[in-house]
Amino acid sequence: MKRASLAVLAALGLCASAQAQDASDAVPTPFAVSKSAQLLTGDTWRDGDQLFRLYGVQSCLRGTSAEEPSGNKMDCGNTSLAHLAALFDSAAVTCQPIGYALDKAVFVVCGAQLNGETIDVGTALIATGYAFAATTAKGKAVDENYLVAEINAKMKRAGLWGTTFQHPVQLLLSQRSEKQQ
Repeated sequence: MKRASLAVLAALGLCASAQAQDASDAVPTPFAVSKSAQLLTGDTWRDGDQLFRLYGVQSCLRGTSAEEPSGNKMDCGNTSLAHLAALFDSAAVTCQPIGYALDKAVFVVCGAQLNGETIDVGTALIATGYAFAATTAKGKAVDENYLVAEINAKMKRAGLWGTTFQHPVQLLLSQRSEKQQ
């Protein structure tokens, strides 16, 4: 009887393992960003009860300031947010889920249809100077292509690079360092 029970438990364990593996092998389905999505930052939005975040992209932080050469100050994060909103409003955007953030946000890579061309949303935001290449906790770029786009935007003084601001990645890394001390 014990052997039969163990055999049944082992078989159930194998079935459960196979189901879990099948579920993890499922390819997430691309989806169109809803025009009713609630934009939270220049890289994060909520649609229904789901939170989405652009993978490899770091927007300027809301509540931080950027100062134009004329002395005019603006909220850096709201500026990033406005450019994501403009892109989402002017183009059909489709995203591919690729993983999860620690806060359970779904990391996505998105493409926007503009003038018959598909452009990567992250590259568009970073190359125009309204977002930045996200990094790991050790400061290494998550996506090297995004880092190249950021360096080019900085050299051209595009977007926020034409202002004085505190780089959001540096801010986040220093906040993380302070918390660890």
